[in-house]
Amino acid sequence: MMHPARQAYVEETEDTDMGGISYADLPTDQDYDMPSTAGGIPTERASAILSQFERKRRAAAMVVPTDDTRVRARLRELGEPITLFGEGPSERRDRLRELLTDMAEQQGGVEIEMEEAEEEGEQQEEFFTEGGNDLLEARKDIARYSLPRAKARVARLKDESTITLRTHVKHRKAVKEKLQGFDLYGSQIAGDRPVSICRFAPDGQTIAAGNWSGGIKLLSVPNLEEKASFKAHTDRVGGLSWFPGATLPSSNVSPSTVNLISGGGEGNLNLWALDQEKPLATLTGHSGRVCRTEFHPSGRYAASASFDSSWRLWDVETATELLLQEGHSREVYTVAFNNDGSLVASGGFDSIGRIWDLRTGRNVMILDGHIREIYGMDWGVDGHRVLSGSGDGWVKCWDLRQMKETGGIGAHKSVVSDLRWYKGVESASFLPSTDGGMDIDGATPAADKAAEAPSPKKSGTFFVSSGFDKSVNIFSADDWSLVKSLSGHSGNVLSTDISDDAKWIASCGHDRTVKLWGIE
Repeated sequence: MMHPARQAYVEETEDTDMGGISYADLPTDQDYDMPSTAGGIPTERASAILSQFERKRRAAAMVVPTDDTRVRARLRELGEPITLFGEGPSERRDRLRELLTDMAEQQGGVEIEMEEAEEEGEQQEEFFTEGGNDLLEARKDIARYSLPRAKARVARLKDESTITLRTHVKHRKAVKEKLQGFDLYGSQIAGDRPVSICRFAPDGQTIAAGNWSGGIKLLSVPNLEEKASFKAHTDRVGGLSWFPGATLPSSNVSPSTVNLISGGGEGNLNLWALDQEKPLATLTGHSGRVCRTEFHPSGRYAASASFDSSWRLWDVETATELLLQEGHSREVYTVAFNNDGSLVASGGFDSIGRIWDLRTGRNVMILDGHIREIYGMDWGVDGHRVLSGSGDGWVKCWDLRQMKETGGIGAHKSVVSDLRWYKGVESASFLPSTDGGMDIDGATPAADKAAEAPSPKKSGTFFVSSGFDKSVNIFSADDWSLVKSLSGHSGNVLSTDISDDAKWIASCGHDRTVKLWGIE
């Protein structure tokens, strides 16, 4: 307790009246008027601003297409001008969003769903379409064709697994040294407009080149003289492929039978003989531009990739459609068969590649790794690796056994427009010869084969790619290193190919020329 001497002194005073008022005596004023403005903003204007904010919120939540073509189509359906003066794609999309918001308000807040939103919901579901009896027989025929080839391939790979690492290193080094000798050999104008695709004939003596004018020219190798010309399509030529064994003296394919297939911008595919100016047959069914065509290794079937978001399988003998395969959300640009004929790869503008089993119809692998459109795909000779080239400038290698991406190359500074993996022939091949070529070996007697030790093959050791950086690049297929970059085009390079004997590389592009590259 504190001592009284240490306590503070407080003077005692009497309570005085401060003249205040109690709460009970406060007057109540009920005769008052609220001001017409608050903060300087009229009530009607404040309400309009809040309504505008709410309308913008609903408009932002409105689902509209991102594709300008679909935006124009939707505006046409609504009876509105598809474009206004000075209007770009983003402004046109905003105008469509505003129109849909107005319609939703007029319908009492009913939500208007766009077709694209419905399609996105449907794409999440996997569905199966029942095929006809012709497709069933085709799948059986493909299985009978591919299984023996797969068995022979596995046996060949098993024999090659006994080759020593030292032999492989020596072989790859010799191949790289030979590839570094490629240089420009000749150039030829092949159209009035850009040349979109070029492909070597199986004998390596002819190049087929298609252009944006719809024409196809056959050029001789190595002089690049015009051997034949076809007015193939009414729009640009996209796909071009030679029949397996065509132009080879040892094959039974005559010039009067199917030697070539082409696809055009009008959506048709044409089958060509070498001695006729008109197509043997025209395959119709696509509703969009055909970008690539490929023959099945058996020659009985052909595949086509189109801007109608599908790829299709055709019977070459009957000129009928067997399969319409969906699965891509946008345009399909490229399609490629493996050497066995059992699998087909497809890729397109959705930046996703897909591997399909032709024997069952199932999608066995999804190649998800590119950030831009896929323009080129090709298989390796081992049957389980596939390359994809994209608009992001990358070439990626995918392994079906590991079910993942196993390699990636920044192949070009811009778009990778095409790529071709060197396949050669099925027979084993040896080190590059000294005559300036990488010619293939002929058949060896069975007794000699048994006595000889297995040797490395040149097939599958490298690939070439073309790009919008005006170059054609040669890459090694084991360490993915750049072996040689071929420069000579004055514009974007649209396509490239390798002859089966690896003596020649062809390329074509926006400069309207076909260029031939040879080993010095």
